[in-house]
Amino acid sequence: MLNIFFIGLISFFTDLSTEMVYPLIPLYLVGAFGATHVLVGIIEGIAESLASLLKVYSGYLTDRFQKKKLLAFSGYAAGLVYKFALIFASTWVGVLGARVIDRLGKGIRTAPRDVLVSESTDKENMGKAFGLHKALDMFGAGFGILIIYLLIRGSDGQYDYKRLFLLSAIPAVLGLLMFVFVKEKKREAVNAGEKAEKPQSIPFWKNINKIDGQLKLYLIVVFIFTLGNSSKAFMILKASDAGFNEVNVILLFLIYHLVAASLSVPLGKLSDKIGRKNLLVPGYITFALCYFGFAFAGTKPAMITIFILYGIYTAMITGVERAFVAEIAPGELKGTMLGLHSTVAGIALLPASIIAGLLWTIFGSAVPFIFGASLSLLAAVLLFIFMQGKKTTSSRSKA
Repeated sequence: MLNIFFIGLISFFTDLSTEMVYPLIPLYLVGAFGATHVLVGIIEGIAESLASLLKVYSGYLTDRFQKKKLLAFSGYAAGLVYKFALIFASTWVGVLGARVIDRLGKGIRTAPRDVLVSESTDKENMGKAFGLHKALDMFGAGFGILIIYLLIRGSDGQYDYKRLFLLSAIPAVLGLLMFVFVKEKKREAVNAGEKAEKPQSIPFWKNINKIDGQLKLYLIVVFIFTLGNSSKAFMILKASDAGFNEVNVILLFLIYHLVAASLSVPLGKLSDKIGRKNLLVPGYITFALCYFGFAFAGTKPAMITIFILYGIYTAMITGVERAFVAEIAPGELKGTMLGLHSTVAGIALLPASIIAGLLWTIFGSAVPFIFGASLSLLAAVLLFIFMQGKKTTSSRSKA
Protein backbone atom coordinates (compact mmCIF):
# COMPACT_ATOMS: atom_id res chain seq x y z
CA MET A 1 0.00 0.00 0.00
CA LEU A 2 3.03 2.33 0.29
CA ASN A 3 3.16 2.82 -3.48
CA ILE A 4 -0.55 3.63 -3.50
CA PHE A 5 0.06 6.15 -0.71
CA PHE A 6 2.62 8.06 -2.81
CA ILE A 7 0.37 7.91 -5.89
CA GLY A 8 -2.34 9.26 -3.62
CA LEU A 9 -0.06 12.09 -2.48
CA ILE A 10 0.43 13.08 -6.11
CA SER A 11 -3.34 13.34 -6.47
CA PHE A 12 -3.57 15.07 -3.08
CA PHE A 13 -1.31 17.95 -4.12
CA THR A 14 -2.68 18.09 -7.67
CA ASP A 15 -6.28 18.29 -6.53
CA LEU A 16 -5.32 20.79 -3.84
CA SER A 17 -4.00 22.94 -6.67
CA THR A 18 -6.99 22.29 -8.93
CA GLU A 19 -9.64 23.06 -6.31
CA MET A 20 -7.94 26.36 -5.47
CA VAL A 21 -9.00 27.31 -9.00
CA TYR A 22 -12.05 25.29 -10.07
CA PRO A 23 -14.75 26.91 -7.88
CA LEU A 24 -13.65 30.29 -9.20
CA ILE A 25 -13.89 29.43 -12.91
CA PRO A 26 -17.68 29.88 -13.41
CA LEU A 27 -17.59 33.03 -11.28
CA TYR A 28 -14.58 34.28 -13.25
CA LEU A 29 -16.31 33.58 -16.57
CA VAL A 30 -19.57 35.25 -15.55
CA GLY A 31 -18.02 38.16 -13.64
CA ALA A 32 -14.98 39.01 -15.77
CA PHE A 33 -16.22 38.09 -19.24
CA GLY A 34 -20.03 38.20 -18.97
CA ALA A 35 -20.45 34.53 -19.90
CA THR A 36 -23.96 33.08 -19.91
CA HIS A 37 -24.98 29.77 -18.28
CA VAL A 38 -25.05 28.15 -21.72
CA LEU A 39 -21.51 29.35 -22.45
CA VAL A 40 -20.28 28.04 -19.10
CA GLY A 41 -21.79 24.66 -19.97
CA ILE A 42 -20.22 24.66 -23.44
CA ILE A 43 -16.77 25.55 -22.08
CA GLU A 44 -16.90 22.84 -19.42
CA GLY A 45 -18.36 20.29 -21.81
CA ILE A 46 -15.74 20.92 -24.53
CA ALA A 47 -12.87 20.77 -22.04
CA GLU A 48 -14.07 17.55 -20.38
CA SER A 49 -15.02 15.79 -23.62
CA LEU A 50 -11.81 16.54 -25.49
CA ALA A 51 -9.80 15.32 -22.53
CA SER A 52 -11.77 12.13 -22.17
CA LEU A 53 -11.24 11.21 -25.80
CA LEU A 54 -7.55 10.89 -24.94
CA LYS A 55 -8.10 8.53 -22.02
CA VAL A 56 -8.63 5.38 -24.05
CA TYR A 57 -5.60 6.16 -26.24
CA SER A 58 -3.52 6.89 -23.17
CA GLY A 59 -4.65 3.55 -21.76
CA TYR A 60 -3.67 1.84 -25.00
CA LEU A 61 -0.22 3.46 -24.87
CA THR A 62 0.07 2.28 -21.26
CA ASP A 63 -0.54 -1.32 -22.32
CA ARG A 64 1.59 -0.99 -25.46
CA PHE A 65 4.76 0.50 -23.98
CA GLN A 66 4.35 -0.06 -20.22
CA LYS A 67 5.57 3.51 -19.51
CA LYS A 68 2.94 4.13 -16.85
CA LYS A 69 4.98 6.46 -14.68
CA LEU A 70 6.18 8.63 -17.57
CA LEU A 71 2.71 9.00 -19.05
CA ALA A 72 1.20 9.84 -15.68
CA PHE A 73 3.91 12.44 -14.99
CA SER A 74 3.33 14.19 -18.32
CA GLY A 75 -0.40 14.34 -17.62
CA TYR A 76 0.08 15.83 -14.17
CA ALA A 77 2.61 18.34 -15.55
CA ALA A 78 -0.14 19.70 -17.83
CA GLY A 79 -1.98 20.76 -14.69
CA LEU A 80 0.89 23.13 -13.90
CA VAL A 81 0.81 24.55 -17.44
CA TYR A 82 -2.94 25.11 -16.98
CA LYS A 83 -2.39 27.53 -14.09
CA PHE A 84 -0.09 29.74 -16.15
CA ALA A 85 -2.47 29.59 -19.12
CA LEU A 86 -5.20 30.97 -16.86
CA ILE A 87 -2.92 33.79 -15.75
CA PHE A 88 -2.37 34.92 -19.34
CA ALA A 89 -5.98 34.41 -20.51
CA SER A 90 -7.62 37.71 -21.46
CA THR A 91 -10.94 36.43 -22.88
CA TRP A 92 -13.29 33.51 -22.30
CA VAL A 93 -11.59 31.82 -25.26
CA GLY A 94 -8.33 31.91 -23.31
CA VAL A 95 -10.06 30.37 -20.29
CA LEU A 96 -11.45 27.65 -22.58
CA GLY A 97 -7.93 26.98 -23.88
CA ALA A 98 -6.60 26.73 -20.33
CA ARG A 99 -9.38 24.34 -19.32
CA VAL A 100 -8.63 22.18 -22.37
CA ILE A 101 -4.95 21.97 -21.35
CA ASP A 102 -5.91 20.90 -17.85
CA ARG A 103 -8.41 18.30 -18.99
CA LEU A 104 -6.03 16.97 -21.67
CA GLY A 105 -3.55 16.39 -18.87
CA LYS A 106 -6.20 14.48 -16.95
CA GLY A 107 -6.95 12.49 -20.08
CA ILE A 108 -3.30 11.46 -20.35
CA ARG A 109 -2.69 10.62 -16.69
CA THR A 110 -5.87 8.84 -15.58
CA ALA A 111 -5.39 5.40 -17.17
CA PRO A 112 -1.67 4.92 -16.35
CA ARG A 113 -2.26 6.17 -12.80
CA ASP A 114 -5.14 3.74 -12.29
CA VAL A 115 -3.02 0.88 -13.64
CA LEU A 116 -0.25 1.85 -11.19
CA VAL A 117 -2.81 1.65 -8.38
CA SER A 118 -4.26 -1.69 -9.53
CA GLU A 119 -0.79 -3.25 -9.88
CA SER A 120 0.18 -2.14 -6.38
CA THR A 121 -2.37 -4.39 -4.66
CA ASP A 122 -4.11 -7.77 -4.97
CA LYS A 123 -7.62 -8.40 -6.26
CA GLU A 124 -9.00 -9.01 -2.77
CA ASN A 125 -8.08 -5.45 -1.75
CA MET A 126 -8.78 -3.64 -5.03
CA GLY A 127 -11.67 -1.63 -3.59
CA LYS A 128 -9.62 -0.64 -0.56
CA ALA A 129 -6.69 0.44 -2.79
CA PHE A 130 -8.80 2.66 -5.04
CA GLY A 131 -10.62 3.92 -1.97
CA LEU A 132 -7.33 5.00 -0.38
CA HIS A 133 -6.28 6.78 -3.54
CA LYS A 134 -9.66 8.50 -3.80
CA ALA A 135 -9.55 9.51 -0.14
CA LEU A 136 -6.19 11.28 -0.55
CA ASP A 137 -7.44 12.83 -3.79
CA MET A 138 -10.55 14.20 -2.07
CA PHE A 139 -8.69 15.37 1.05
CA GLY A 140 -6.37 17.34 -1.22
CA ALA A 141 -9.32 18.88 -2.99
CA GLY A 142 -10.86 19.76 0.38
CA PHE A 143 -7.72 21.50 1.57
CA GLY A 144 -7.52 23.39 -1.71
CA ILE A 145 -11.04 24.67 -1.21
CA LEU A 146 -10.29 25.64 2.39
CA ILE A 147 -7.18 27.56 1.32
CA ILE A 148 -9.01 29.47 -1.40
CA TYR A 149 -11.81 30.27 1.05
CA LEU A 150 -9.37 31.71 3.59
CA LEU A 151 -7.69 33.76 0.87
CA ILE A 152 -10.80 35.35 -0.60
CA ARG A 153 -13.12 35.81 2.39
CA GLY A 154 -13.62 39.43 3.33
CA SER A 155 -12.68 40.60 -0.16
CA ASP A 156 -16.21 41.88 -0.93
CA GLY A 157 -16.24 40.17 -4.32
CA GLN A 158 -13.07 41.90 -5.50
CA TYR A 159 -10.73 39.02 -6.20
CA ASP A 160 -7.25 39.11 -7.65
CA TYR A 161 -7.90 36.04 -9.78
CA LYS A 162 -4.47 35.96 -11.41
CA ARG A 163 -2.70 36.06 -8.05
CA LEU A 164 -4.84 33.17 -6.84
CA PHE A 165 -4.05 31.21 -10.00
CA LEU A 166 -0.32 31.76 -9.41
CA LEU A 167 -0.51 30.55 -5.80
CA SER A 168 -2.26 27.41 -6.95
CA ALA A 169 0.83 26.44 -8.95
CA ILE A 170 2.82 25.73 -5.75
CA PRO A 171 1.04 22.50 -4.74
CA ALA A 172 1.06 21.41 -8.40
CA VAL A 173 4.87 21.45 -8.27
CA LEU A 174 4.85 19.48 -4.99
CA GLY A 175 2.68 16.83 -6.63
CA LEU A 176 5.17 16.38 -9.45
CA LEU A 177 8.00 15.93 -6.94
CA MET A 178 6.15 12.94 -5.40
CA PHE A 179 6.86 10.93 -8.55
CA VAL A 180 10.38 10.34 -7.22
CA PHE A 181 8.93 7.87 -4.70
CA VAL A 182 6.55 5.99 -7.02
CA LYS A 183 7.64 2.54 -8.18
CA GLU A 184 6.49 1.07 -11.48
CA LYS A 185 5.87 -2.64 -11.96
CA LYS A 186 7.55 -3.85 -15.12
CA ARG A 187 6.12 -6.40 -17.52
CA GLU A 188 6.93 -9.85 -16.17
CA ALA A 189 8.74 -12.40 -18.26
CA VAL A 190 6.76 -15.46 -19.33
CA ASN A 191 9.38 -17.83 -17.95
CA ALA A 192 12.20 -17.36 -15.48
CA GLY A 193 15.27 -15.98 -17.18
CA GLU A 194 13.36 -15.14 -20.33
CA LYS A 195 13.19 -11.61 -21.62
CA ALA A 196 9.89 -9.84 -21.25
CA GLU A 197 7.60 -10.31 -24.23
CA LYS A 198 7.79 -7.50 -26.72
CA PRO A 199 4.64 -5.37 -26.62
CA GLN A 200 2.24 -6.02 -29.49
CA SER A 201 1.00 -3.05 -31.49
CA ILE A 202 -2.52 -4.46 -31.85
CA PRO A 203 -5.30 -1.86 -31.70
CA PHE A 204 -7.59 -2.53 -28.75
CA TRP A 205 -10.73 -2.76 -30.90
CA LYS A 206 -9.31 -5.94 -32.50
CA ASN A 207 -9.46 -7.52 -29.05
CA ILE A 208 -13.03 -6.39 -28.38
CA ASN A 209 -14.11 -10.02 -27.98
CA LYS A 210 -11.90 -10.26 -24.89
CA ILE A 211 -13.93 -7.62 -23.06
CA ASP A 212 -16.14 -9.09 -20.34
CA GLY A 213 -19.87 -8.82 -21.08
CA GLN A 214 -20.42 -7.22 -17.69
CA LEU A 215 -17.90 -4.52 -18.55
CA LYS A 216 -19.67 -3.84 -21.85
CA LEU A 217 -22.92 -3.46 -19.94
CA TYR A 218 -21.35 -1.13 -17.43
CA LEU A 219 -19.88 1.09 -20.15
CA ILE A 220 -23.36 1.50 -21.64
CA VAL A 221 -24.75 2.37 -18.21
CA VAL A 222 -21.94 4.88 -17.61
CA PHE A 223 -22.80 6.65 -20.86
CA ILE A 224 -26.50 6.87 -19.97
CA PHE A 225 -25.75 8.12 -16.47
CA THR A 226 -23.22 10.73 -17.61
CA LEU A 227 -25.68 12.29 -20.05
CA GLY A 228 -27.46 13.62 -16.96
CA ASN A 229 -24.34 14.31 -14.89
CA SER A 230 -23.53 17.86 -15.99
CA SER A 231 -20.64 20.03 -14.86
CA LYS A 232 -20.29 20.93 -11.17
CA ALA A 233 -20.37 24.52 -12.37
CA PHE A 234 -24.17 24.24 -12.41
CA MET A 235 -24.13 23.10 -8.78
CA ILE A 236 -22.17 26.24 -7.92
CA LEU A 237 -24.66 28.41 -9.77
CA LYS A 238 -27.61 26.62 -8.12
CA ALA A 239 -26.08 27.15 -4.67
CA SER A 240 -25.65 30.82 -5.50
CA ASP A 241 -29.34 31.00 -6.38
CA ALA A 242 -30.16 29.48 -2.97
CA GLY A 243 -28.50 32.43 -1.22
CA PHE A 244 -24.86 31.43 -0.88
CA ASN A 245 -22.44 34.16 -1.94
CA GLU A 246 -19.29 33.56 -3.97
CA VAL A 247 -17.26 32.85 -0.83
CA ASN A 248 -19.67 30.67 1.13
CA VAL A 249 -20.50 28.47 -1.84
CA ILE A 250 -16.89 27.31 -1.70
CA LEU A 251 -17.52 25.92 1.80
CA LEU A 252 -20.21 23.67 0.37
CA PHE A 253 -17.58 22.01 -1.79
CA LEU A 254 -15.31 21.71 1.24
CA ILE A 255 -18.06 19.76 3.02
CA TYR A 256 -18.58 17.60 -0.06
CA HIS A 257 -14.90 16.71 -0.40
CA LEU A 258 -14.38 15.98 3.29
CA VAL A 259 -17.39 13.65 3.38
CA ALA A 260 -16.23 11.81 0.24
CA ALA A 261 -12.65 11.56 1.52
CA SER A 262 -13.73 10.19 4.90
CA LEU A 263 -15.94 7.46 3.41
CA SER A 264 -13.89 6.37 0.36
CA VAL A 265 -11.70 3.80 2.17
CA PRO A 266 -14.42 2.14 4.28
CA LEU A 267 -16.82 1.96 1.32
CA GLY A 268 -14.05 0.64 -0.93
CA LYS A 269 -13.32 -2.09 1.63
CA LEU A 270 -17.04 -2.80 1.86
CA SER A 271 -17.20 -3.35 -1.91
CA ASP A 272 -14.43 -5.95 -1.57
CA LYS A 273 -16.69 -7.87 0.82
CA ILE A 274 -20.20 -7.47 -0.61
CA GLY A 275 -19.45 -6.94 -4.31
CA ARG A 276 -19.36 -3.88 -6.56
CA LYS A 277 -23.02 -4.11 -7.64
CA ASN A 278 -24.24 -3.73 -4.07
CA LEU A 279 -22.62 -0.29 -3.89
CA LEU A 280 -22.96 0.89 -7.48
CA VAL A 281 -26.76 0.53 -7.58
CA PRO A 282 -27.35 2.42 -4.28
CA GLY A 283 -24.75 4.92 -5.43
CA TYR A 284 -26.72 5.85 -8.53
CA ILE A 285 -29.90 6.08 -6.45
CA THR A 286 -28.09 8.41 -4.05
CA PHE A 287 -27.03 10.59 -6.98
CA ALA A 288 -30.65 10.78 -8.13
CA LEU A 289 -31.69 11.95 -4.67
CA CYS A 290 -28.98 14.62 -4.81
CA TYR A 291 -30.13 15.94 -8.16
CA PHE A 292 -33.79 15.95 -7.13
CA GLY A 293 -32.62 17.93 -4.12
CA PHE A 294 -30.78 20.44 -6.31
CA ALA A 295 -33.92 20.80 -8.40
CA PHE A 296 -36.26 21.67 -5.54
CA ALA A 297 -34.13 22.86 -2.59
CA GLY A 298 -34.45 26.55 -1.89
CA THR A 299 -32.91 26.94 1.56
CA LYS A 300 -29.34 26.94 2.81
CA PRO A 301 -29.78 24.01 5.26
CA ALA A 302 -31.28 21.90 2.47
CA MET A 303 -28.38 22.77 0.16
CA ILE A 304 -25.84 21.77 2.83
CA THR A 305 -27.61 18.42 3.26
CA ILE A 306 -27.53 17.82 -0.50
CA PHE A 307 -23.78 18.46 -0.69
CA ILE A 308 -23.24 15.98 2.16
CA LEU A 309 -25.30 13.42 0.25
CA TYR A 310 -23.29 14.19 -2.90
CA GLY A 311 -20.11 13.38 -0.98
CA ILE A 312 -21.60 10.02 0.06
CA TYR A 313 -22.49 9.26 -3.58
CA THR A 314 -18.93 10.04 -4.70
CA ALA A 315 -17.42 7.72 -2.09
CA MET A 316 -19.82 4.95 -3.15
CA ILE A 317 -19.09 5.18 -6.87
CA THR A 318 -15.75 6.62 -7.94
CA GLY A 319 -13.22 4.20 -6.46
CA VAL A 320 -15.57 1.22 -6.68
CA GLU A 321 -16.21 1.55 -10.41
CA ARG A 322 -12.47 1.74 -11.15
CA ALA A 323 -11.88 -1.33 -9.00
CA PHE A 324 -14.64 -3.13 -10.94
CA VAL A 325 -13.11 -2.25 -14.32
CA ALA A 326 -9.57 -3.13 -13.19
CA GLU A 327 -10.48 -6.54 -11.80
CA ILE A 328 -12.43 -7.87 -14.80
CA ALA A 329 -10.44 -6.29 -17.65
CA PRO A 330 -8.04 -8.63 -19.51
CA GLY A 331 -4.53 -8.18 -18.11
CA GLU A 332 -3.06 -7.05 -21.41
CA LEU A 333 -5.88 -4.51 -21.86
CA LYS A 334 -6.20 -3.19 -18.33
CA GLY A 335 -4.95 0.32 -19.14
CA THR A 336 -7.05 0.45 -22.29
CA MET A 337 -10.22 -0.57 -20.47
CA LEU A 338 -9.66 1.88 -17.63
CA GLY A 339 -9.11 4.56 -20.25
CA LEU A 340 -12.14 3.43 -22.25
CA HIS A 341 -14.32 3.72 -19.15
CA SER A 342 -13.27 7.35 -18.73
CA THR A 343 -13.60 8.04 -22.46
CA VAL A 344 -17.18 6.73 -22.60
CA ALA A 345 -18.08 9.05 -19.74
CA GLY A 346 -16.24 11.91 -21.41
CA ILE A 347 -18.04 11.48 -24.72
CA ALA A 348 -21.31 12.06 -22.88
CA LEU A 349 -20.03 15.08 -20.94
CA LEU A 350 -20.22 17.62 -23.78
CA PRO A 351 -23.88 16.95 -24.65
CA ALA A 352 -24.61 16.63 -20.90
CA SER A 353 -23.32 20.11 -20.10
CA ILE A 354 -24.86 21.68 -23.21
CA ILE A 355 -28.22 20.02 -22.49
CA ALA A 356 -28.08 21.22 -18.88
CA GLY A 357 -27.30 24.79 -19.97
CA LEU A 358 -30.13 24.81 -22.51
CA LEU A 359 -32.63 23.28 -20.09
CA TRP A 360 -31.65 25.83 -17.45
CA THR A 361 -32.03 28.75 -19.88
CA ILE A 362 -35.29 27.60 -21.48
CA PHE A 363 -37.20 25.89 -18.65
CA GLY A 364 -35.52 27.08 -15.46
CA SER A 365 -32.86 25.85 -13.05
CA ALA A 366 -34.77 22.79 -11.76
CA VAL A 367 -35.22 20.98 -15.07
CA PRO A 368 -31.57 19.98 -15.80
CA PHE A 369 -31.33 18.38 -12.35
CA ILE A 370 -34.62 16.49 -12.81
CA PHE A 371 -33.29 15.25 -16.15
CA GLY A 372 -30.03 14.07 -14.54
CA ALA A 373 -31.83 12.37 -11.65
CA SER A 374 -34.08 10.48 -14.06
CA LEU A 375 -31.14 9.12 -16.07
CA SER A 376 -29.39 8.10 -12.84
CA LEU A 377 -32.45 6.10 -11.76
CA LEU A 378 -32.49 4.43 -15.19
CA ALA A 379 -28.80 3.52 -14.73
CA ALA A 380 -29.56 2.03 -11.31
CA VAL A 381 -32.41 -0.08 -12.72
CA LEU A 382 -30.24 -1.41 -15.57
CA LEU A 383 -27.46 -2.39 -13.17
CA PHE A 384 -29.90 -3.99 -10.73
CA ILE A 385 -31.50 -6.13 -13.43
CA PHE A 386 -28.55 -7.05 -15.62
CA MET A 387 -25.35 -6.75 -13.58
CA GLN A 388 -24.15 -9.94 -11.96
CA GLY A 389 -23.30 -10.04 -8.28
CA LYS A 390 -20.13 -10.69 -6.33
CA LYS A 391 -19.88 -14.43 -6.93
CA THR A 392 -19.71 -14.28 -10.73
CA THR A 393 -17.49 -11.22 -10.82
CA SER A 394 -15.02 -12.75 -8.43
CA SER A 395 -14.78 -15.92 -10.42
CA ARG A 396 -14.02 -13.95 -13.54
CA SER A 397 -11.39 -11.89 -11.81
CA LYS A 398 -9.56 -15.05 -10.74
CA ALA A 399 -9.69 -16.61 -14.18
